[in-house]
Amino acid sequence: MNKKTADVENQNLESTEENMNEEEVDKAENTETCEKTASQENEDIEALKAQLEDQTKKSEEYFGILQRTMAEFDNYKKRTVKEKENIYSDAVGDTISQLLPVLDNLERAVNSCKEGVDSAKLLEGVEMVLKQFNDSLSKLGVEEIKAKGEIFNPELHNAVMHIEDESVGENIIVEEFQKGYKIKDKVIRHSMVKVAN
Repeated sequence: MNKKTADVENQNLESTEENMNEEEVDKAENTETCEKTASQENEDIEALKAQLEDQTKKSEEYFGILQRTMAEFDNYKKRTVKEKENIYSDAVGDTISQLLPVLDNLERAVNSCKEGVDSAKLLEGVEMVLKQFNDSLSKLGVEEIKAKGEIFNPELHNAVMHIEDESVGENIIVEEFQKGYKIKDKVIRHSMVKVAN
């Protein structure tokens, strides 16, 4: 071999060794980069797992709060229904307790009629019962709606007849067929009336 060929081969050998060294360095760098990337991915995965765990705990906590709130609301509804029933029962009981003495006196009047009581005494007794009944209504807050001589008001009166009468003003109630009653501003029964037009 000549020297030139040997030099070329040496250069090729050196070049090959350099290429091999560069490849090894590249492989080492790639391996190191892959390890860093894998390590970073593992850290990211761990961080995501931690976040997921925190969010799972929060969602379980919120779900527990929701369940307790729903149970409390259900209990509230049941309690409210029971309270309404009790209020209704108390109102009916209070009303009946006001009316029972009137019923007692009416029963006494019927029994006395069977024994042959004087009609004047019977009338006096019935008038007393009527007064007692009106007093009971007043205690309950029930008021009679004024009608005769008043101006017709469709919110309080129910006109069942109309007449033409020049001596009476327009829309004036001239006769009351059935009394009306109200509690405060709520009408229990409208007055049944005859109105002049």
